[in-house]
Amino acid sequence: MATQLKSVHPTPDPLDGMSLPGWLYFDPEFFEAEKKAFLRAAPQVVCHEHEIAEPGAWRTLDYLGESVIVIRGDDGEPRAFSNVCRHRGSRLVDGNGGCTKLLTCPYHAWSYARDGRLVGVPHRGEYPDLRTDELGLVPVELENWLGFLFVRLEPGGPSVAEMMAPYEDEVAPYRFADLRPIGRVTLRERKLNWKTIADNYSDGLHIPIGHPGLTRLFGRNYRIEARSYVDRMEGDLAEKESTNPSERSYQRLLPRVDHLPESHQRKWLYYKLFPNVAFDIYPDQVDFMQFLPVSATETVIREISYAVPDERREMQVARHLNWRINRRVNAEDTELIARVQLGMQSPTYRPGPLGTSEVCLRSFAQKLRKLIPEARLEAPPAAGWSRIASAR
Repeated sequence: MATQLKSVHPTPDPLDGMSLPGWLYFDPEFFEAEKKAFLRAAPQVVCHEHEIAEPGAWRTLDYLGESVIVIRGDDGEPRAFSNVCRHRGSRLVDGNGGCTKLLTCPYHAWSYARDGRLVGVPHRGEYPDLRTDELGLVPVELENWLGFLFVRLEPGGPSVAEMMAPYEDEVAPYRFADLRPIGRVTLRERKLNWKTIADNYSDGLHIPIGHPGLTRLFGRNYRIEARSYVDRMEGDLAEKESTNPSERSYQRLLPRVDHLPESHQRKWLYYKLFPNVAFDIYPDQVDFMQFLPVSATETVIREISYAVPDERREMQVARHLNWRINRRVNAEDTELIARVQLGMQSPTYRPGPLGTSEVCLRSFAQKLRKLIPEARLEAPPAAGWSRIASAR
């Protein structure tokens, strides 16, 4: 007798259509669980390799209480290290630097070569058993993705290249490897949980309500989609001219970019890599930003703009107008998400329903519930639960 196979369908998760509970957006223990579950293993952009073009040039990134330095070696290779002296733990350097020959600790002057080797120890005779070959700077995982240098504090999870693989062909014409900074890194402190900012970045429904400028620029053609590790958003500039002077001038003056396909000449494109890195791709420039968690209710937004060199006057004006338009968008978002953060902290809030078009928020919530099962609970567990969870 032939065996009849039954079709097996996974049981739908009853929470798939619901947003995350409010306590996840302010609870210190949940923040600790996030750090252990995925935040420390998440790739973070430090800089573009053109910013450290010469041996000895370096940049730093502060993330989750750690500081990382990325420096160009004498052999031309960029390397990442923990920005911590191996003697007494002092931070070695701050901010950005030029072509330094040695990294010298400001506390006791221990010195490290550009490849991280310990090469200078004052009062060397006081350490008779010192093995300098074992006391180099601690390396940090580094990935060069299309010229951008990413680090992660712990291994685990996909690389940036793997995350962005579905969009490799779309990104290629933008010539990321040729980008140069057109501004400086800015840091904006916010009294917000990092997820409040990340959610808003991928939220398409608030655009026509909270961003009248973007609505004038895009009309109703703003679109979103969610992949395993990347949210993608896009909008094409409308033919109808905006009533706003800056927006109208941008529409008129944005010049043709020969290395872009016709479909992307007037497209604004956004990607958010799980969990907290995003980049905005315009025909005129590329903006990177990170939502760097500081605590359960504090985040630093770190951002910088890049562009392929183009000295045309209309391109220079378009970039300035882009900046003016998006400063307004950022101000609008700042007000909106501050209101959300306050609501999340109210004991009256319960998870709300997600519409069928809210695919990015659904995807994000599913990831959180999978990575930290306690995210399924409407209220936090008893104190100390995060220590038990980390031992699983």
